[in-house]
Amino acid sequence: MNKLLVLLTLAAVAIGAGCKKGLDRTSFGVLSPVNFPKTEAEFETYALEVYKPFGSKWSYSDGGTNQFLWHGMEWSNTFLNDLPSDLIASFPEWGGYWTEMSAANFLPRINHGADGHFQKTRFITRITKIIADIEAASISDAKKKQLVTEARMARGWLMYYLYTLYGTVPVILDASKIGTEAEADLTRPDKASFVAAAAEDLRYAADNLVKTPAEYGRFNKGIALGVLMRLYLFDKNYQQAEAVGREIIAMGYNLINNYQDLFRVATEKNDETIWAVSVDPAGDGTGAKGNFNAWGFYTYPSDYPGMLSSGARKGGYSNPSSFTATWAFYDSFDPLDKRRALLITTYNAVNSAGNPTGVVKTRANLRGPVIAKYPDDDATAFQGNDIPVLRYADVLLMMAEAINGHAGPNSEAIGFMNTVRARAGLGNLPAASTASKEAFAAAILQERAWELYFEGFRRIDLMRFGKWNEYLQAAGKTPNPAGANGYFPIPQYVLSAGNGKIQQNDGY
Repeated sequence: MNKLLVLLTLAAVAIGAGCKKGLDRTSFGVLSPVNFPKTEAEFETYALEVYKPFGSKWSYSDGGTNQFLWHGMEWSNTFLNDLPSDLIASFPEWGGYWTEMSAANFLPRINHGADGHFQKTRFITRITKIIADIEAASISDAKKKQLVTEARMARGWLMYYLYTLYGTVPVILDASKIGTEAEADLTRPDKASFVAAAAEDLRYAADNLVKTPAEYGRFNKGIALGVLMRLYLFDKNYQQAEAVGREIIAMGYNLINNYQDLFRVATEKNDETIWAVSVDPAGDGTGAKGNFNAWGFYTYPSDYPGMLSSGARKGGYSNPSSFTATWAFYDSFDPLDKRRALLITTYNAVNSAGNPTGVVKTRANLRGPVIAKYPDDDATAFQGNDIPVLRYADVLLMMAEAINGHAGPNSEAIGFMNTVRARAGLGNLPAASTASKEAFAAAILQERAWELYFEGFRRIDLMRFGKWNEYLQAAGKTPNPAGANGYFPIPQYVLSAGNGKIQQNDGY
């Protein structure tokens, strides 16, 4: 386990003053703020708490409430953005929220409790308190700037994720308001001020982080710029997004030759992956251990044979798997597209002991192709593959989108697209795909599906391009409610506590 993972485990004991839990103040631990943190090392541990939402575990404890992580398994960015999309087949076998989410039925999320992501507004308050404590600390200016920078990165990133999930949400960004009646004011801020505050945090982080931190897994300059670029695109601020994208391009990232190597343990550190969740091969999803990657259990059917000769892992949790690509998505690929190779269309089934059953799974008896983006090639209980969160290919596609958004399909924007396609073994875009701003936008959205499937982007992409309802309906799903346009509802417990100050999202 690397140093950062060890420190993150220690950070679970950090304590601060009261913040919102629902709407009630709560204590975050048993250590007294009178004696912790005091030293520079203690502030280091204290500040590392800001990383908790961005790891990959089953959940983390926040003031006695279990919270899901953005890059974990269930209720992660992949669960929220890919499962309820046109690329993934509906999955009714487990019932409950699996049936609802895979069908893009968000209406029941009104009753999501305090374990839902809206509670991340409370974590933002927590980060605001951490920032204030660091700024008042008697530690070196260099350490102070480093820790404040990481905290502001986390706060801006949380605001971006919440913005794409709920729209604007009430947040506490001024530490003097913590513990006052301001915490009970659930009035939603206007869009301009919310986006500006998130952008300010991310800009500060980008200006003060380095490309390659000494400890792998810490926030870096690239991820700060990447999230800022995503924020501007979601807000349709195309010129600002383009400017940020040019900063990333100037940093010297490159596409690697083999697409599949991006997701393999042996080649997970490369020139294309800008930031990934650092996975501990010994991790099991519990708080005492590092991040883990359990996606194989969700994407491989239970009768899928392990790729390892030792048979360390054979198949996943269900049959069919809970994340199965649709045949329509598979058929949308050019047969020459190398990225399609990670969608498996046939295999020889095995039983629970790993022995062949004689049944051959093909298109005739599979709900859809098996997603093999994280290959089963690491001999651990869970996979050891790091989980990419931002790749240079994504930046190139976002650059094409940003330029097209304000200038149309010029040669530079088309070139960015063709660079990504060339790595996939494809030729340049046909003329019809670049004939107009609308045609090029459709081509960008399609290319993002082929390049970034099962990496946690699709719902946000469809919302950003204004295609949420149209594309889901074309895939045989009926978004509920259609008027929400991909947004989740504000939970009822928040509405009840808000005394009319917080308004429900459209459509609910």
